[in-house]
Amino acid sequence: MEDSNRSANPSLHQVSDPARRVLLRGAAGASAAALLAPAAGALGGCATPTDPAIASLGRRIGFASVPMPASATDTLTVPPGYTASVLYRWGDPVGVPGAMPAFAPDASNSAAEQALQAGMHHDGMHYFAIEGSSRRGLLALNHEYTDDGLLHPQGMAIWGPEQVAKSIAAHGVSIAEVERKAPGNGWQLARASRYARRITAATPCTIAGPAAGHPLLRTNADPGGTRVLGTLNNCAHGVTPWGTYLSCEENFVFYFEGPVRPDTHQRRWGLQAGGGFFRWHEHEKRFDARLEPNEFNRFGWVVEIDPFDPQSTPIKRTALGRAAHEGAATGQTDDGRVVVYMGEDARFEYIYKFVSRDAVRRGGFKANRELLNHGTLYVAKFEADGSGRWLPLVHGQGPLTAAHGFADQGEVLVKTRQASDLLGATKMDRAEWTAIDPINKEIYVTLTNNSQRGASGQPAVDAANPRAYNTMGHILRWREDGDLDATRFAWTHFVLAGDPANARPGARGNIRGDIFGSPDGLWVDPRGVLWIGTDVSPTALGKGDYARLPNNQMLACDPSTAAAEGGPDIRRFLVGPAGSEVTGSVMTPDLRTLFVNIQHPGESPSERADPANPSRISNWPDGGRPRSATVVITKDDGGVIGS
Repeated sequence: MEDSNRSANPSLHQVSDPARRVLLRGAAGASAAALLAPAAGALGGCATPTDPAIASLGRRIGFASVPMPASATDTLTVPPGYTASVLYRWGDPVGVPGAMPAFAPDASNSAAEQALQAGMHHDGMHYFAIEGSSRRGLLALNHEYTDDGLLHPQGMAIWGPEQVAKSIAAHGVSIAEVERKAPGNGWQLARASRYARRITAATPCTIAGPAAGHPLLRTNADPGGTRVLGTLNNCAHGVTPWGTYLSCEENFVFYFEGPVRPDTHQRRWGLQAGGGFFRWHEHEKRFDARLEPNEFNRFGWVVEIDPFDPQSTPIKRTALGRAAHEGAATGQTDDGRVVVYMGEDARFEYIYKFVSRDAVRRGGFKANRELLNHGTLYVAKFEADGSGRWLPLVHGQGPLTAAHGFADQGEVLVKTRQASDLLGATKMDRAEWTAIDPINKEIYVTLTNNSQRGASGQPAVDAANPRAYNTMGHILRWREDGDLDATRFAWTHFVLAGDPANARPGARGNIRGDIFGSPDGLWVDPRGVLWIGTDVSPTALGKGDYARLPNNQMLACDPSTAAAEGGPDIRRFLVGPAGSEVTGSVMTPDLRTLFVNIQHPGESPSERADPANPSRISNWPDGGRPRSATVVITKDDGGVIGS
């Protein structure tokens, strides 16, 4: 886990009057009334369900809670009355016409074959309906990283150009056409499909926006600084109003080998000697920052992809800033401009918001191709009284000047962290997925955990991050002061995760309903139900504070019950297989099919499987080598998921 923020920007406990400090819990905090009260203009432009049957359901959930097993199980469990089926596994052909190599159970597929198959470690995902259909569409999904102990027959014992090329091919994004051919759970991939496509860590991408062509992005292979090979460590995602997919590059630092004495910029981003965890630099020299230091600056961006045009080039949108991007939840202001909320999954890093300069135009991607290149990027500061401010990351404003190391706006965006340090933004407990409630425009973010909070020499607790040794994580919620482009907001703790049976008070939380920890994936569906996926490390599952949580899970709740009933009633919908993370949930427009990603079943504490015994922890989903997979879930009576 990256932990590189050694900035001296003050935490809330240092700048706030202790007598006014407020620990906000759920909807009962001092600022909750302000947060939950209707704000002027807050409902304008909100999406609402158009299907009368869906609208009549409101946010209610009606499924029976799935029990958590007493010890780890290697099965996927859903409530009674639901059916789950595996749809798209690592190694399944994506469906490119005339090029559909089958998965080799012994991991002997070549790099060229892997580039035509599902990548490893499925994560963020969206369903793009074809002509509005809930029976036929495109799944765009991320492949975050690789377990080289599973990917190669001998793991990393044999390591050469072919192994590196295969690992590169197993990263990136899939675009796969899916269709419902039969009643019930009759979903399958459409093979072949003219839309089918794999984007990998070797696919050419365009760099666009204020940092395009910047000296910090120029390399020997790309002296113009506008074209980079690949996207990697793609974690969560976003979707634009014009129908494109936003894939987010997260922990890119671990792909690069750093110098013995990294400079100040490299240290701020965690680059170090011996840091090339994936060992690509041994045979792909652009990942050796000692030889090509600027290649490192070409990752950590939000990447826009047109899922309906397999010939299109992915675009890295530099106006949205460089970070260990976890997600990019999008909304619109009343006048049609786009707002993107983004967390950064690293200890003591930040939460960002981008507001576009221009409104969305009719005409899809072609008409809005430049929209994400122009706008204002902000970083969040959470005040102790439950208010907050968005601080603009704009060259020439405040300390963001040449005198402080920022020659222009491009440099501000390449060095987003350093700029945020200078502005005094709030250091967070690993901000992960963001989500926007389509009914009332409230925004949520998961803070998955941070065991270093309050440790010696580390930032102390503050109002937004209130627990030292925060092993369990929490979810924040806020409402902008007016429309989504506001520069002030009111915030509260939606829930503090934990288990009331824990001996340590800081690990008990305040959950009403089913217990969980390490919230990660987050999505509010079109009728307003909040879905939460968890990502407890394999080193923690079933142990210590997680003694009663041996598997990861997905939960749902009606967030509108929080104020009236003392907190949201959170209910467990799914328990994942042994060692897996549950992530990437999305539904068809009629809300009658749910797609969920099961990432890294059988993950070991080292994050690399033993190639001599790859099924030691899990053999999900088919027996043998464990495989990340997209699962499709339907209700047996054909009804709306969760009702």
